[in-house]
Amino acid sequence: MSRKGWMSLARPLATISLCCAAALSLQGCVEMVIGSAVMGTFAATDRRTFGAQTEDKAIVVKGEVRMNQAFGDAAHINVTSFNRRVLLTGEVASEQARTQAEREASSIEGVMSVMNEIQVAGLSSFSSRSNDALITTKVKATFVDTKDLYASAFKVVTEAGVVYLMGRVTQREGAHAADVASSVGGVRKVVKVFEYITEEELKQMLVAPNKGDKPETMN
Repeated sequence: MSRKGWMSLARPLATISLCCAAALSLQGCVEMVIGSAVMGTFAATDRRTFGAQTEDKAIVVKGEVRMNQAFGDAAHINVTSFNRRVLLTGEVASEQARTQAEREASSIEGVMSVMNEIQVAGLSSFSSRSNDALITTKVKATFVDTKDLYASAFKVVTEAGVVYLMGRVTQREGAHAADVASSVGGVRKVVKVFEYITEEELKQMLVAPNKGDKPETMN
């Protein structure tokens, strides 16, 4: 099947799955709802190497374990990793705890950089976190439905209505994605946490997507 035909098939499948996820997000079932076929499609078109994807998953697991050991229920910290670059979001009780969380994340093997967006504030409520999960799902679904955006190139994180966008994208794609995300109901602000590539690099990826952990031409 041609790439155009494959993407045409992937979009409606992804939209259906994300909509189902929205319906069940309050029960924490988002990950279970998105089918393996759609996730396989996303993985195949991910702009990270498979090695980076695997390492990102390991970084998240290690980060969550470390945050739990360091703070327990006294903090709410989300750890997200994209291409070995970590984003921290959530709430802690003090600036000292915020700094400690960043230090913990930075010390994880493989982490290249850390963006610390943790707020010194009271812990968010269940309803607030549920609303954030719904916003994330809506933004992802909107990306899938936007014909000139490759939804699989973006990772979306929402905290207190603030949407963080991660991914390996061009300046053009990043600006467009931010505009699209800002139009979604409930979004208070959009923060771009992108790793930028050139239009030429994008063309090369579309012709020959990464299939391994071979050296790349990134700056």
